Amino acid sequence: MGQRVLLIEDEPNIIEAISYILSKDGWTVHTHSDGETAMDKVLQGVPDLIILDVMLPGRSGYDILRDLRADGVTASVPVMMLTARGQAKDRDMAERLGATHFMTKPFSNADILDCVRTLATS
Repeated sequence: MGQRVLLIEDEPNIIEAISYILSKDGWTVHTHSDGETAMDKVLQGVPDLIILDVMLPGRSGYDILRDLRADGVTASVPVMMLTARGQAKDRDMAERLGATHFMTKPFSNADILDCVRTLATS
């Protein structure tokens, strides 16, 4: 594949798991764990896909998603929201703000891989 994904997540075990799964599939995975500086990281080298946790230190994933969609450079980058909060209101908020996909934790390795592959080709 050779595409780049930016994983914005603050839980080390999830970072390690997703990085391993995607790297094994040929993705170049970059990670970032601070909500406050996430947009700066994105703009340093806009990835092909972003996996964005909802609950981050400094700033919420929803705020970051709002900024991503408002910026002409990142407005069309696919964003998969990842959260432990799987309530309908969380999903609705993500969709309203422009998330391409919404996935709840815990997730299966196959689900992450399938979703990333689908988002990369859409």
